[in-house]
Amino acid sequence: MTIIGVLHPGEMGAAIGARLRERGHDVVWAGEGRSPATAERAARAGLRDTGSVASLAAAADFVLSVCPPHAAPDVARAAAVSGGLFADANAVSPATTLAIRDVVEGAGGRFVDGGIVGPPPERDGTTRLFLSGPEAETVAAAFTGTVVEAVVLGPEAGAASAVKMAYAAWTKGTAAMLLAIRATARANGVEDALLAEWARSQPDATGRSEAAAGAAAAKGWRWIAEMEEIAATFAAAGQPDGFHRAAGEVFRAQ
Repeated sequence: MTIIGVLHPGEMGAAIGARLRERGHDVVWAGEGRSPATAERAARAGLRDTGSVASLAAAADFVLSVCPPHAAPDVARAAAVSGGLFADANAVSPATTLAIRDVVEGAGGRFVDGGIVGPPPERDGTTRLFLSGPEAETVAAAFTGTVVEAVVLGPEAGAASAVKMAYAAWTKGTAAMLLAIRATARANGVEDALLAEWARSQPDATGRSEAAAGAAAAKGWRWIAEMEEIAATFAAAGQPDGFHRAAGEVFRAQ
């Protein structure tokens, strides 16, 4: 049995923790200062509360960070005190990933880069956890036999985050564009005409735009920082970063 710390069990983290528990791992979380809603999610997932982040980090064989991207550096700083194995599975750019690695390794710890693609895991075939870094195989092994497919990309930190950034650049970037397109048509009084034309020539566009609106209403607040991380990834690759900075503004308005 491996003791795995999950920081912090939101919808995704709690589901991943539950899948790890089903494989017999002892999954812990740090309830100190967290909300009643987070505590309820953790209880439903069967996670054991260690109290503080420091206690969690000291007890765990490795810590898995699954949090909103804007919080990822602070979560790493709080957990790095133990000098253990820390896996960052957040939607951050390769540059942010390497900065987090430096924090972890500066505290004497070991670092694995991660990126999650797909929804909170409930069944086979929906959710991948991309991993990279010298000890990526160690983290991947914990997911053996779960519905989470762990994909090891190699020993270089940053690769897993780059996959996540490139993937989300399409899924969430195009969602923002669809929201902006419908808002523009609405402002010009032609939304009904646009929807009628989509029905004829782009039959999936209306459904995708409605799904984007629902998702953005529920999660858009956490996608703002993700769009900024994607923009930074594009800029570092010599590509225009305005697409996703604009997408962040669309989500900010939801």
